[in-house]
Amino acid sequence: MFWQRKSDSAAGDSLAEQVGVVAEGFYRSGKMHCAEAVLMAVRNQFAPEVPEEVVRVAAGFGGGSGSGCLCGAVAGGTMAFGIVLRDDKRKTKQLTHELHSWFKHEYSAVCCRVATKSAKGTGGCAVLTGKVAEKVAELLTA
Repeated sequence: MFWQRKSDSAAGDSLAEQVGVVAEGFYRSGKMHCAEAVLMAVRNQFAPEVPEEVVRVAAGFGGGSGSGCLCGAVAGGTMAFGIVLRDDKRKTKQLTHELHSWFKHEYSAVCCRVATKSAKGTGGCAVLTGKVAEKVAELLTA
């Protein structure tokens, strides 16, 4: 993608980092918000057989579901676990908990309003979206 951040070692980027870069690109394109970008990037890497239309289920989650509450990127990551792990609800729940715990540690809360304040100066929502997608991919490959 034309906008992609430069990497010191593009060929050496981990799979998780690559997923993060793709998600950030989807967000920066202006065609997807955070939830859609995370879900699409993870879907593309881990469940390409799932129709792209599934990303539409994330449409209402951007900007904290329109209210500034639950971070859309985290919601997109949670949905991504569901499509990748399909029938493993226990693993989905476990990874969702790990994602939420990590996000709270990194950005102070899972609330969009709080997290975006914590992310200011680090690239805002675009970078936050990439970092969440990267973490989701990392958890899926661990």
